Amino acid sequence: MSLAQRLNIALRRVPIWLVYLVGALPPVWYLYLGATGGLGVEPIAALEHALGLLGLQMMVATLAVTPLRRLTGVSLLRFRRAMGLVTFYYISCHLLVWLVLDVQAPARIWADIVERPYITVGMAGFAAMIPLAVTSNDRAVRKLGPRRWARLHRLTYVAALAGAVHFLLLVRAWPLEPLLYLAAILGLLALRLGRRRGARA
Repeated sequence: MSLAQRLNIALRRVPIWLVYLVGALPPVWYLYLGATGGLGVEPIAALEHALGLLGLQMMVATLAVTPLRRLTGVSLLRFRRAMGLVTFYYISCHLLVWLVLDVQAPARIWADIVERPYITVGMAGFAAMIPLAVTSNDRAVRKLGPRRWARLHRLTYVAALAGAVHFLLLVRAWPLEPLLYLAAILGLLALRLGRRRGARA
């Protein structure tokens, strides 16, 4: 028995609810750190950044599920829906921190969305995630049909690219970290698109 097969057997014993439970904890932990002075002199900015980064990391992990199975034989497919919903949870927390703790003035929200490109792109990415989260259930698959559901969930690619570009525009100085996230997402999307074109040939 190969290592991939042994890992898949072990993974089948892991309950999906555990992904939700473990995934729910990091924002709570970061909020606790912010409230107790553990996030430095600018806790709101640090909390906002940490939650956004968590969302981007989970997005990369979710996109990597299919290439991982194809390249190594290790399958995380049964966890992918939970991973996607945890991603949405992190990004929603990131947005709430910005709205409630950072901006605070409702009149500024629309102005910031329109005038700041990194916020414009970030909000576009979040908007793309909403139908993904709403339809991440078996009932939606039955109602839409597998083909239409799969087409709708290609919005994942839009959301992932928007998240990476949002991070890149936010830091402005073009440092290595956001470029690495962008490269990882582009690479994973290239693997997916390459496979689709190969299947059509």
